[in-house]
Amino acid sequence: MNIFELIKRASALDEPQPATQPASRRDALEQLTRLGRGAALAAVPAVVSGLWTKAEAQVPAGEPTSLLEILNFALLAEYTDSTYYQEGLNVNGLIPASDRAVFEQLLRNEMAQVDTLKTTITSLGGTPVAKPNFDFTGGGRYTNWNSNYQTYLAVAQAFEDLGVRAYKGQANKPALMANKPVLEAALRIHSVEARHAAEIRRLRGKRGWITGIDAEGSQADIYTGATPESNTTHLGIARADYTTVAEDKVSQAFDEPLTGVEVKARLALFIRP
Repeated sequence: MNIFELIKRASALDEPQPATQPASRRDALEQLTRLGRGAALAAVPAVVSGLWTKAEAQVPAGEPTSLLEILNFALLAEYTDSTYYQEGLNVNGLIPASDRAVFEQLLRNEMAQVDTLKTTITSLGGTPVAKPNFDFTGGGRYTNWNSNYQTYLAVAQAFEDLGVRAYKGQANKPALMANKPVLEAALRIHSVEARHAAEIRRLRGKRGWITGIDAEGSQADIYTGATPESNTTHLGIARADYTTVAEDKVSQAFDEPLTGVEVKARLALFIRP
């Protein structure tokens, strides 16, 4: 569930209809106007908790719910990125000299995020998940990832775009929202992942954002999911209701979330059993 869906449901809470019935476009906008931007956002955490309680029985097996589960889930994603950049930098001649400084900075960022997550997990009494053994061929999908720079970039883009969607998919979990310092850190990492994704796209000669579900030669299923990147309905309002701008242009304005289950299934392609 993304933030727009949460606000839409929040706006319907004081209506006489059941909470599961979506508010109309007019009702949603009127409610948001009356509440005011600050009040609406302040109400989101409480609304999320209530909605999550009702939906607990529908949470799929393997979906992170506790704070430690969410943090270890994020750590797995950061292990993936940091290991990928480190191994790429270790291959002589793979990354052009003109781009090495970029990947060295990306690696520093990823390692800092790994350290932050491990420290946080330990401080909360948990045990950081062990770093897995990676297969960056993706089970044979990218056999030349460490010998062809364009393939290396395509896989890097897949990981960074996946990271952006992964963090967004966890941001509304009650366990995370209840811990404001950890939530703030997670949102900061989310923005860093988005900048990384844009930079990798720049190196590939692409635009800095996703258009629809165009994988651009990267791992295609990263751009699909329960809420695919082609989604153009937000706050219950379809693109056609407010603009004549083409759907692909509207889709560029949003990064859609993936559930933890969806993200782990994609990462599993690159992890040895």
